[in-house]
Formats: sequence, C-alpha cells, structure tokens
Amino acid sequence: MILWAVLVCVMASAQSAEKLYQQGKTLYDAKKYVEAVPKLQAAAEKGHKKAQYRLGYCYDKGRGVKEDDKKAFSWYSKSAAQGHAKAQYQLGRCYKKAEGTAQDYAKAVEWFTKAAKQDNADAQYALGKCYLKGQGVTADKEKARSWLRKAVRNEKDGDEIKKKIKKDAEEGDEDAKQILLLLK
Repeated sequence: MILWAVLVCVMASAQSAEKLYQQGKTLYDAKKYVEAVPKLQAAAEKGHKKAQYRLGYCYDKGRGVKEDDKKAFSWYSKSAAQGHAKAQYQLGRCYKKAEGTAQDYAKAVEWFTKAAKQDNADAQYALGKCYLKGQGVTADKEKARSWLRKAVRNEKDGDEIKKKIKKDAEEGDEDAKQILLLLK
C-alpha cells in the first residue's frame, strides 16, 4: 500500500513536470521568453531533462533572463547527465569555449562524443573539427572525415551543417575550406 502511494506521488510529480515543461515550451516557441522561464524553471527543478536543457539555453542566450554562462553550464550539466543529446552538445561547447567553466578540450570531446553517438549533427560536426585540429584528441583525418560526413549526411540537420560550412568557406574561414576538401 505504501509503495502504491509513493508510485502515485512520483507519477503525479512527473506529470506536473511534463505539463510545466509543455507550457514553458509553448511560451518559448512563441518567443514569450520572460513568461516561459518560470514554467521551465519549475519543471527543471523537478528534474525534467528537456526543461533543464531549455532553461540552460535561456541563460546561454539571455532569453527571458540575464545572460549567465555559469547558470547555463549548470543546467546543461544536469540535463546532459540524464542523456539529453542537445544538452550534451552544449556542454561540450561550453568546455571548448570556456563558457561558464574552465576550458577543457578533452571534456568537450567527451560530451561531443556522447551527443554525436545519439545522432546530434552539431556534435558530429564539432567532434569532426576536434579530430581535424587535434583539440582534446590526437589529430586524425580519417576520424575527422568520418564524423564530418555523418554530420553533413544527418537526416535532421545535415543540410544546415552543409550550408554553414559553405558560407564559412566563402567568408574565408580556413577550417571550413579544409573541411570542404576533406569531404570531397
């Protein structure tokens, strides 16, 4: 009987976290960031991994709150620890760029790898660049090529990655030019 009561409470809490997240996401998608943040915050505090990621993104970009890299890093960390690929990618980016934490290329690669293995195109691209430049890993053109190909062939975001590489190359970005040659 006690186990049943605990189970009902856990389910009610999870449902309310999901409901809060959905309300926050709807407001966020409507660009009503100031209204979205309290809903996302409440769901995030209940352990909702997507709310934690989105709240981290709000702090990262200053949407509805004052930009705060440390808070963004903290929320990304909580979500990433629960296996959320977008948060894992963002956490890797934080480590690579020293946003909200000390720069650590090896940790960046660790988080990019986790997200890339979940088919996150941004992480696949970032991981390919790390292998290309030898950041956090030993430089390896074949591994770079493999991850970069996965990124540009990614069903969900591959076209956006291709456009970004081409645009960057046209603007004189040497890394993008090297990536285009590598992908031929």
